[in-house]
Amino acid sequence: MAGASLLTLIDDIATLLDDVATMTKVAAQKTAGVLGDDLALNAQQVAGVRAERELPVVWAVALGSIRNKAILVPAALLISAFIPWLITPMLMLGGAFLCFEGAEKLLHAILHRGQKNTDHSQIQALANDEIDLLEYEKNKIKGAIRTDFILSAEIIVITLGTVSDATFWEQLVVLSGIAVLMTAFVYGLVGGIVKLDDVGLYLSRKSSALLKSIGNVLVAAAPWLMKVLSVLGTAAMFMVGGGILVHGLPWIHHLVQHSAETAEQVSHLPAISSILGGLVNVLLNAVTGIIAGGLLASIALGVAKLRGKPAH
Repeated sequence: MAGASLLTLIDDIATLLDDVATMTKVAAQKTAGVLGDDLALNAQQVAGVRAERELPVVWAVALGSIRNKAILVPAALLISAFIPWLITPMLMLGGAFLCFEGAEKLLHAILHRGQKNTDHSQIQALANDEIDLLEYEKNKIKGAIRTDFILSAEIIVITLGTVSDATFWEQLVVLSGIAVLMTAFVYGLVGGIVKLDDVGLYLSRKSSALLKSIGNVLVAAAPWLMKVLSVLGTAAMFMVGGGILVHGLPWIHHLVQHSAETAEQVSHLPAISSILGGLVNVLLNAVTGIIAGGLLASIALGVAKLRGKPAH
């Protein structure tokens, strides 16, 4: 997992001190797959609103995210206190869902390859004066908050599994810390992403040739940044989700560990051995995630066809 750029980014922002901080760092790394998808999904959710309303909408969704986590954190603590045996099944379900979600995104990309990814409702809402933009904006916010609730639940469950053996107060601090860090990081970055093109447009109108060049680069980079986030998020979902499933299935876990140890013996240099072992571990976790997600997505697709519903 540490080999993914997105996971390294989360690792950088999660470096804290002492035992509680260490557990928070581990939890942040394990939830990176959800975080990557959270960034892309929420940035897409606020796309289409008027430029002057983008940041207020992001702020409204961030407040909704805080309310979501205010519900989820106490619920997670109650589960840990009274039905701790439920943590592992919840983790496995969360990991399976991550793999399924990643496979579904790949399946959607394959089935809709070559089609224009244009949201006509957004264009209509911006161009048609008869449409209630306030109501449209409220619906955008509600949709983003619903998306956040699902992703936040995954983050909290994964974090709870990381600190399941800790004391109540350690769990409280870590869960609360992760909730605050993830909310601040995700929506701070989403706010920056949705305004990146505006900043670029502002700079491109300056008289300085350097500022104009920077502005043009930012305008051109904004849509590509969303694509990169989406790709990284999908890859991290397979790695993290697959890693959760691997740890929950002893025979697969043993196979992955043995393979990683074998890879480490290829080189006599400790640094190279560590890199090879880590790379094999990440790749096998990702392969496990892809296989599991593919199976679940195939089942879902088959059920949808039997019920006469179109494939996503």
